[in-house]
Amino acid sequence: MKNSSDIGKSAEDYLESMIILKEKNGYVRSIDIAGFLGVTKPSVSNAMKRLREEGYIEMNRSGFITVTEKGMEIADKIYTRHKMLKDFFIALGVDPEVAEDDACRIEHDISDETFNAICGHIEKLGKSTKSKKK
Repeated sequence: MKNSSDIGKSAEDYLESMIILKEKNGYVRSIDIAGFLGVTKPSVSNAMKRLREEGYIEMNRSGFITVTEKGMEIADKIYTRHKMLKDFFIALGVDPEVAEDDACRIEHDISDETFNAICGHIEKLGKSTKSKKK
């Protein structure tokens, strides 16, 4: 079963990269997205056009990109999943680079039910670890 934000993995990656770049640089430009994702500038231009037309981003005349509220809902969800899955895999003993790659692939396809179950499991483990320390 697909997730409710079924806009496609590529669009999700672009939106996620924008919030990461905004956090890192304070701004987002197409050239920065191309470098971050390792894609060509024409690919980014096509993606930005689609995302703009669908109301996920806005771009000013200087080329600075802003993620709209609609786009931010998806970007935050994917980025949160990415961070949580990466941390979970590292806690399991997975090499950080492998954990990063795996989280990037899984974040798009995992169901809400499974992701929420993982989060609940992590929360239970955290509580049981804290109570053992007392």
